[in-house]
Amino acid sequence: MSDCGRFGASVIGFVGSVFSPWYHWSGRNDPENHVAINVALYSMAGNRWAMTERGKGELKRNASQFMVGPSSLSYEGGSLLIRFAEVSLPRPPGQFLPKKISGTIRLTPSILNDAPFALDSAQKHHWWPVAPRARIETRIDGQDGPGWEGEGYFDCNWGSEPLENAFARWDWSRGVSSEGAKILYDAEGRDGSRKLLGLEFSQNGQRTAFEPPQRQNLGKGFWGMQRFLRCDPDRKPLLVRTLEDGPFYMRSIAKTVLNGEEITMMHESYNGDRFASTLVKLMLPFRMPRRP
Repeated sequence: MSDCGRFGASVIGFVGSVFSPWYHWSGRNDPENHVAINVALYSMAGNRWAMTERGKGELKRNASQFMVGPSSLSYEGGSLLIRFAEVSLPRPPGQFLPKKISGTIRLTPSILNDAPFALDSAQKHHWWPVAPRARIETRIDGQDGPGWEGEGYFDCNWGSEPLENAFARWDWSRGVSSEGAKILYDAEGRDGSRKLLGLEFSQNGQRTAFEPPQRQNLGKGFWGMQRFLRCDPDRKPLLVRTLEDGPFYMRSIAKTVLNGEEITMMHESYNGDRFASTLVKLMLPFRMPRRP
């Protein structure tokens, strides 16, 4: 994930996609038959979203490469190299027809972290912020100019049960700090448990935990979904831009103050109650088509 102000990009590789209605309806017995590389591009001229699910015949992977159809993630020369060639879905009013998108993104870690974290009381869901801070070099085919560079981030998630079974909601955010990078994770379990993390990573890779300040309201989206961000008690968080606005998931850019430091953060909110609903599952194929 990356954002440099005017441009931004997010790429996620899925095996047994947690958000896939097709995987849900299949009984979740064959994760490699439900794979995807999700590409989201953001600019002031308009956003692009592609998440085409494919079957196991389109999957190739080994220790250094993950390939789904025409797109891939590979580890080369100390960097994660992403090559994508997908079809973005219509997003009126900015885009009324499907549109091909392609390009390359190179992510080079600036800070590495070697410790994953369990997010639920049963320890069935884990999160690993592999590179809390990184540099991104991006080239989008057909885009004016030579491409752009910016701050980046790389993480990994895995679980052994459906996401909606474990979490009622969560808010996650990450930003560049004076020391290196700060990450907040606030997850509420369906069993009443709470996982609250405040982490700061220094440039030499040292990880320090801090007590997150009080949760504050960041405002609702188009679908009425609520989102929260923690901020020092004498300050208020500021919403800068909403990137994704769905019935159960939102991605935003926001400013907050943590321990006296003003910081701009990439922010995500998820609502498990909404994601579990049959109506939302029936809506998802319009955002996540499948080509078996």
